[in-house]
Amino acid sequence: MATAFGDRDQGWSGLMAASQDGDRRAYDRLLREIVPFLRGVARRRLRGEADVEDAVQDALLTIHQIRHTYDPARPIRPWLAAIAERRALDRVRSVSRRAGREEELTDLHHETLAGSSTNEGESRLQARDVRAAVADLPPGQRQAIELLKLQELSLAEASTRTGQSVTALKVATHRAILALRRRVVGDERT
Repeated sequence: MATAFGDRDQGWSGLMAASQDGDRRAYDRLLREIVPFLRGVARRRLRGEADVEDAVQDALLTIHQIRHTYDPARPIRPWLAAIAERRALDRVRSVSRRAGREEELTDLHHETLAGSSTNEGESRLQARDVRAAVADLPPGQRQAIELLKLQELSLAEASTRTGQSVTALKVATHRAILALRRRVVGDERT
């Protein structure tokens, strides 16, 4: 078994050396051959297949960015494993941070009347309230909301259309959203 790993390491080292010399075919072959190895390293740290695949992609990108640092005189497997391990740990940290900010939805979060037709009257009332609140905004704020939020223009496009600076549009949008929240939702914190 050690011979099979040794042969594979020699093959991968040779492919990496050739790719460092500009051989694109060798580089393509190397990347294809190391993916199962990288996936195995990532699976030791991660549970979800999507996270494993993300870690593998991150490892491949890192390998691409630092391939010039590999020394062909040294074994390639530990070099690849270290990169894959670090990218998997980065993904673990990312998943942990995300889990700390997200809450899983339960039955308590769903409406009692989930049918689309059951909430149409309420939606129409809310839409009418929002339209009335937008109409009551000062002209600059109303224009910013209409262009940026309703027509979904970019800040640059809205700036060109109105002649206002991007900063002025951001401020007007922020103030308009606060005013709309106060009026429609009754949020006094704003």
